[in-house]
Amino acid sequence: MITADMVKQLRERTGAGMMDCKKALSETNGDMEKAIEFLREKGLAAAAKKAGRIAAEGLVDAYIHGDGRIGVLLEVNIETDFAAKNEEFKSFVRDVAMQIAASKPEYVRREEVPADAVEKEKEILKAQALNEGKPEKIVEKMVEGRIDKFFKEICLLEQPFIKDPDKTVQQLMTEKIATIGENISIRRFVRFERGEGLTKKEENFAEEVMKQINA
Repeated sequence: MITADMVKQLRERTGAGMMDCKKALSETNGDMEKAIEFLREKGLAAAAKKAGRIAAEGLVDAYIHGDGRIGVLLEVNIETDFAAKNEEFKSFVRDVAMQIAASKPEYVRREEVPADAVEKEKEILKAQALNEGKPEKIVEKMVEGRIDKFFKEICLLEQPFIKDPDKTVQQLMTEKIATIGENISIRRFVRFERGEGLTKKEENFAEEVMKQINA
């Protein structure tokens, strides 16, 4: 059985992400040394160490979907100008721009979500749980689980990647750090949607973006 303490220990020893550590332990039947080797072979341990390095170069990319209904302006940083010209990096930036167009995140990471917005969401979720008739003693635990889902919906790095929903955008970025060999950071983005805030026909933009990707 893979325990939380085992995952924590592996994270401390390699710096790799929690889900990557859990997977490594599962793949190696809980053998710590083999799990470390597994992460190194995948390049994830090295990628975690690179994540602390300063990334000040990179790209500002613009993505316009379809007939101009959605536009995204995105800044993604990497350590060197040379790596910024790497085709794999450029492809990653474009994939992230499409992700933003399709999935409508509001923030890059959960640390950016204002505390008052989180508290307001918790109040709503608590009221919902109580209205569902859930005992008050378990409501707080339910709220914590649901607030985690809230972050996964509005934070870009925690969203399932549109081209491969089995991994998050964060996991995709970690893979690119390992492959390219430099730290990568998604700094900021702005998403525009034509007629946003006005009454209009409901559209499935995620489906539309995927159609364009596969065209």
